[in-house]
Amino acid sequence: MDFSHINWLAAVAAGLSAFLVGGIWYSKALFGSAWMTDSNLTTEQIQAGNKGKIFGFTAVFSLIMAANLAIFLSGAKTDVAWGAEAGFLAGIWTFSAIAIHSLFELKSWRLIFINGGYSIVSLTLMGAIIGLWR
Repeated sequence: MDFSHINWLAAVAAGLSAFLVGGIWYSKALFGSAWMTDSNLTTEQIQAGNKGKIFGFTAVFSLIMAANLAIFLSGAKTDVAWGAEAGFLAGIWTFSAIAIHSLFELKSWRLIFINGGYSIVSLTLMGAIIGLWR
C-alpha cells in the first residue's frame, strides 16, 4: 500500500473532529441527559472518572479510526462527496457493532441510537474532512 497519497494532517484533523461532534452530541442540550439516564450514570460518577484516561484513549481511537478511513480514501477519485459517503458507510458498520453489543448488554434502543448515531455523524464528518482536504 502506498501511504504517500494520504494527507496525514487531514486524518489528524478528522480524528480530532470527533471531539467536537462528541461535545455537542453528548451535551445536555442534545442527548447528554438521555445518554446518562440510559447508561445508569450520575453526574458524580462522570465527574469521578479518570479524564486523562477517558480523553486520552478517546483521542487515540479517534485518530486510529480517521487514519483507517484515510487509507480507504487514498484513491484518486476521493472528493468531499465520496469521503462523506464512505464515512457514512463506515458509520453504518460501527452502528451495527454498537447495536449488537448493546442488545446483548440489554441496553435500550434509545441508547443504541444515541451512541450509534454519534458514530455515523462523526465518521461522516471525518470522511468529508479527508475528502475535502486532499
